Amino acid sequence: MSGKASLLVVAGFSMLFLIISQNFGSVSNRAVDNLVEYQTETIAHNIAVSGANLAANQVYFDNTWNAGYSDIPFQGGKLNVTMVEIDPYQDLHEVTSTGTYNGYTSTVKVKMAPSKFSKFAYFSIYEGGSIWWTKNDTVWGPFHTQDYIRCYRHPVFYGKTTTKRRLKYYTSKSKDKPRLYGGFEKGVNLPLPANGLDKAKLAAQDDGLYFNGADTVYITMDRDSIKYRYSYNSPDTALHLSSVAPNGVIFANNSVVRLKGVVSGQYSIACSGAGSNGRIYLDDDIVFDKDPRIDPTSIDLLGIISENEVLITDNPPNHSDINIHAAIYAGKGGFGSENYSSRPVSGNINLLGGITQHTRRAVGTFNSGGIASGFSKRYKYDERLMLASPPYFPGTGNYEIVSWFE
Repeated sequence: MSGKASLLVVAGFSMLFLIISQNFGSVSNRAVDNLVEYQTETIAHNIAVSGANLAANQVYFDNTWNAGYSDIPFQGGKLNVTMVEIDPYQDLHEVTSTGTYNGYTSTVKVKMAPSKFSKFAYFSIYEGGSIWWTKNDTVWGPFHTQDYIRCYRHPVFYGKTTTKRRLKYYTSKSKDKPRLYGGFEKGVNLPLPANGLDKAKLAAQDDGLYFNGADTVYITMDRDSIKYRYSYNSPDTALHLSSVAPNGVIFANNSVVRLKGVVSGQYSIACSGAGSNGRIYLDDDIVFDKDPRIDPTSIDLLGIISENEVLITDNPPNHSDINIHAAIYAGKGGFGSENYSSRPVSGNINLLGGITQHTRRAVGTFNSGGIASGFSKRYKYDERLMLASPPYFPGTGNYEIVSWFE
């Protein structure tokens, strides 16, 4: 009996080991299959990622490139890339890159949008030979000039700082070297476009609010409405902006704009013209309904876009500070104060946003006793402008990636 029992035990263990060995073999085979599948999928994915990067690189060097790639042999597989325009007005493009390897396919989609000048805390073409950045000056966001950066007693730059030329020191490097906390690069060439307002003009004509033929347009932003008139003493016409400018663009052609008010939503106010036209005067505060420094959920944005100057009006409301929440663009002129050398001492320019200008303008004069006329500067960068932009704000001519989906 014990012999039979022993035989049964041996047979049982033999069967158990047979089952275990089969399971181990099955697990081993599945592990190998999974590894092969993983490697194949990874290679297909890497091909797709490489295609997206190749396309982005082509666009960086040639912003008109849209040829794509068709059945290109790559890493033992095939690469296909297409680039299509998905929003003609905003110039949005989508790159679709597909990698194929051993029957597996992976797709990467990348959206690219024009890089906007609104991302700069400060930008200029000409700085003016007698204007210096001093120990009292701090720039909080990206900075670029095509001119020299003239430094006196260690001005501070927190964002990436670039120049086409180089740093200049008032006395010596040891006494005047700026504090460059965001990095510094010279030899960077980034001109202003000759037709920076064109897309905003087309957008206003298509689905915005377009003024044409008026010498002057007085505009008061009233949260999500606009009040306007064509002369100082005439009554206002009030319109709801979601009805008359659903794309957020307000454009005055060959005119002067006089602006003030409170903005709720995302808008750009632009003005074109030659000579004395193409100017925007700030007659009083122009601010957000929700200040993002107080309410981080604020989505209010404003672009103030002029072909020539953006000027702070010399008038009683502006003789005791002015508050400006906007990304400012002055394509052929600059941002400054009207009658800067003869107006009374006017307090502070409290700016939340950024300034892009052709030529740096003065906002006041100073002597050993302090302010002699005009304003002191209190400029704060709106950090949201690194990622968001007012509608149809002028672009740099380059593209940047705004989304990457794998």
